[in-house]
Amino acid sequence: MLYALRYFGERKKKILTGLSLIGLMAFLTACSNQPITSSSTGFWDRYIVYNFSLLIVWLSKVFGGNYGVGIIIFTFLINVIIAPLRIWQSKMMNKQLELQPEIDALKKKYPGTDTASRQAIQEETQKIYSAHNVNPMAGCLPVLVQLPFMFALAQAIYRSPSLQQGTLLWMNLSKPDPFFVLPLLAAIFTFISSWLSFYSQPTMNGSNKVMLIVMPVFIFISAMGLASAISVYWVASNLFMVLQTLLFQNPFKIRKARQEKELKKKRLERELEKAKRGQGKYRHGKKKK
Repeated sequence: MLYALRYFGERKKKILTGLSLIGLMAFLTACSNQPITSSSTGFWDRYIVYNFSLLIVWLSKVFGGNYGVGIIIFTFLINVIIAPLRIWQSKMMNKQLELQPEIDALKKKYPGTDTASRQAIQEETQKIYSAHNVNPMAGCLPVLVQLPFMFALAQAIYRSPSLQQGTLLWMNLSKPDPFFVLPLLAAIFTFISSWLSFYSQPTMNGSNKVMLIVMPVFIFISAMGLASAISVYWVASNLFMVLQTLLFQNPFKIRKARQEKELKKKRLERELEKAKRGQGKYRHGKKKK
């Protein structure tokens, strides 16, 4: 199972991870509604959820006493912590794109759909990745790292009496946004974040196009039924990802650099072809003499 997952499409892995994230979060939110306090038992409740709620409350007091602002600051702190992982993930994805011609050559080398052919492609693909220090599972890691933070945030909101009374603008943070503004913003920033990550790629395949549309729609529908605090987390997190991408892995610069590299390569090929033709004419003229 793990071996097969390693070669699962990068975007499909992200779709499955995203769906799992939302489903598991909803499950954990529903599995317990007892208030979280310093007397709570169990490692998760006492040391994770309770301390997360304390941190959000403390941040809220520091930044004006608004719990919504506290959640936004909390989200930015979490994203700062995992930012190096995202940057590493982006570099791994760029390396995979550079190796894609070699992977495509393997598919031509083993065109069959039988188990032996697919196994051969997987084994040689792994050799190529290993030779270039590429981890094909890099796309899942940042999302998986966020899972416990999102679970803890959901539990802290639903089970902390103080946070349940929190508001942001017109919204009660423990209830869905009645006007669907936050779900819409969460979907929009999810789309922008995904589009930026795809823009730096040479081409966009079918699964990428599907993800570009499906994920924002899924986020919007899910956010309509979840606490506004979760939508605040999604909006702030995706906004941070957009800013991080533009600052550290700017897709416009990457795309421009790739186009310049391709133009330079084509120019060099034309010059070499021109030089070969010139040499051919010179030799032909010499023979006539």
